Amino acid sequence: MTHDTQRVRMMFANGFAVATCLVATPPGAFASGPDYEKAGSPLPGLTAEQLARFELGKQRYQTPLQEAEGLGPIFNKSSCATCHTNPVGGWGSITVKNFGLADKGSFDPLTQFGGPLLQVSSLSEGCAEEVYVGANTIILRLTNSSMAFGMIEAIPDAAIAANADPLDLDGDLVSGRARTVQSVEAPGVPRIGRFGWKAQVATVLSFSADAAVNEMGLTNRFFQEENAPNGDAAVLAQCDSVADPEDGPDAEGLDFLDRVTDFQRFLSPPPQTPKSGMSGEAIFNAIGCAKCHVAQWTTADARGLEDALRNKTIRPYSDFLLHDMGLLGDGFVDGDAEALEMRTPTLWNLRSRDPMLHDGRAAGGSFFDRVAGNGGAIWWHNVVASEARDIGAAFFALPPSEQAKLVAFLDSLGRLAFDADGSNAIDLFDFDAFMGCFGDVGVNADAPCAIHDADQDGDVDLNDFAVFLSRYQPSNRDCDDDGTSDLLEVLLGATDKNHDGIPDSCTACAADLNASGGVDAADLGIALGAWGTAGADINGDGTTNAVDLGIVLGSWGPCPTT
Repeated sequence: MTHDTQRVRMMFANGFAVATCLVATPPGAFASGPDYEKAGSPLPGLTAEQLARFELGKQRYQTPLQEAEGLGPIFNKSSCATCHTNPVGGWGSITVKNFGLADKGSFDPLTQFGGPLLQVSSLSEGCAEEVYVGANTIILRLTNSSMAFGMIEAIPDAAIAANADPLDLDGDLVSGRARTVQSVEAPGVPRIGRFGWKAQVATVLSFSADAAVNEMGLTNRFFQEENAPNGDAAVLAQCDSVADPEDGPDAEGLDFLDRVTDFQRFLSPPPQTPKSGMSGEAIFNAIGCAKCHVAQWTTADARGLEDALRNKTIRPYSDFLLHDMGLLGDGFVDGDAEALEMRTPTLWNLRSRDPMLHDGRAAGGSFFDRVAGNGGAIWWHNVVASEARDIGAAFFALPPSEQAKLVAFLDSLGRLAFDADGSNAIDLFDFDAFMGCFGDVGVNADAPCAIHDADQDGDVDLNDFAVFLSRYQPSNRDCDDDGTSDLLEVLLGATDKNHDGIPDSCTACAADLNASGGVDAADLGIALGAWGTAGADINGDGTTNAVDLGIVLGSWGPCPTT
């Protein structure tokens, strides 16, 4: 063991670095803790019982509903996760179709003919639904999500309403309007809507109940009547064989609605890396984007609200208000939400969204293309009659260097700390990137190495590495059982010529799979025979793969005798 390694071990032991680096682990291994910043993770601070509810809810969210359980007879998808894929519980790339009739200033959602939502699937051909022939307004809506649903629900109504300026009294040409709706669990009690493209939903349970009946055909305690195909009750009577309401309690007394609501309410906010300080955010604010995309909110400090949700600061970048978006609007009236009004979408986890906008019109290409290219999201803000037109124009008037900085900031929304390759997993590639930044000082939020400066103190050091280790996903072992992890030894200078995260001093004969005293064709045959299993896993990632094969080939010949 080197002097530096001894010093580092003492530093970790004395609390210099984050304690999660050396949590109790099986012999020869170092464990990783849950990465609560990763999109789709459970909230930090959940109790054991709440975490169990999250996991059970996630399972129901992903499991396809069967006909005998109440699927259909008309529906769009058989599970929530089929649409909400990015991550599970988040945004998606699937669109649904809505139809209605606009006539001389009035709007008819054509509910008597199966509108406004078209269900594209059916249990049998005779039950299928079509767009009503008299509809003249047909739109697409992209799978929507706010992520961290429980956090959004917990924003006080008064806080959202305080940002509203429906008459544009401040003269800034932005006139956001709070929409008042009712939740299914408290009819008659006004709430501020905050979910959906038209802010038509105020609570997570309402969101779940509405989606269950309209997207999957699952009647429930709040919506007890099936959607008839194109409004035809006679066709419905022939197609629906399960008594309503179809959703009912499981062995623990909870409905499907309750399970999927648990999952959505307990979702963690997605990450933002770096968390603050990027010059692009200052530009974002300066040109007016933050008038609608309000960065920060604090959840209610209310009795009865779970501790994990209560009095927490979040950064969703939305005001949850309706805005007149002109030609960017969808032309569809929803209750008192007018044809061109759209709710400001959240921006967190933006970097992984493809397509973007309410109908997916900003799609494909690079992230910059989708956000700021011709036909991208910002381009569509700069259209006739849009409240954001001046703001969009201000973006395109920026020098290219400042446009790039603003888009780089938007690209930080959803970026996982240490994830250098954007794979949404912290692995060996990211370890190599961390080593390239290790020791850097004067790291500002715009620097490439900022994703490795976890504590944002301007350098990449052992404190940051301790956090890195807590999120590293492959096994991080201690090959020589000296109490110092393999990655830490490599970071501090141990030779690792094949970049497998294990000191070469350990792997020199680790490839001698049959203990013959050398690495030869027999060991190669063992590795190939165990391919895809853990049988000949040399580097500790749990699978025999190309990395292990590389170790075998790189170690060919007699084993060192010392």
